[in-house]
Amino acid sequence: MSKDLKIKIKSKFDFYPLTKKNWNDFEKLFGDRGACGGCWCMSWLLTKKDFDLNKGEGNKKKMKKLVDSKTEPGIIAYFDNEPVGWCAIAPREKYIRLEKSRVLKSIDDQPVTSIPCFFIKKEFRRKRLTTELLKAAIQYCKNRGVRIIEGYPAEPYVENVPAAFAWTGFPSSFVRAGFKEAIRRSKNRPIMRYYITKK
Repeated sequence: MSKDLKIKIKSKFDFYPLTKKNWNDFEKLFGDRGACGGCWCMSWLLTKKDFDLNKGEGNKKKMKKLVDSKTEPGIIAYFDNEPVGWCAIAPREKYIRLEKSRVLKSIDDQPVTSIPCFFIKKEFRRKRLTTELLKAAIQYCKNRGVRIIEGYPAEPYVENVPAAFAWTGFPSSFVRAGFKEAIRRSKNRPIMRYYITKK
């Protein structure tokens, strides 16, 4: 990967936006299952009907089309040049299912960049990689003049939450990265924000 694309933060991991240059790494990380049940990180970007119709190969093709159009839909974390983690990132309005959610609908009319989901390689889970991905996302947004970043984590309801239920991240990971709770419309689903101040 080009060093020009690297998102520079102090970490034992390296971070790069997903582009055509590292599409193969994204495929490798997501594997045959497309991360979780053929998702390919298209869940928030499509209506439920379209997502279900495209589950698997269809969602993969839709994500590839996004990347080929020079959209950078997320950030890949690397360890020793191997892809080990992912977070999706885009302007909030791109995630049509957010606005359809009663719990996660907009707080105000300010422009927001959203981080709705993560995927961490099994052996790198519970190593605070989600927090490191969030720090990389903050730097990525700073480089692009973004002012507000939002996340939608879920409070864990048991100590060992199955991986399938951890894809939005946990509030503790966001807090460690500097996010603060902005609003909570349900017991276990806060909206968390990070405000980037102008220098």
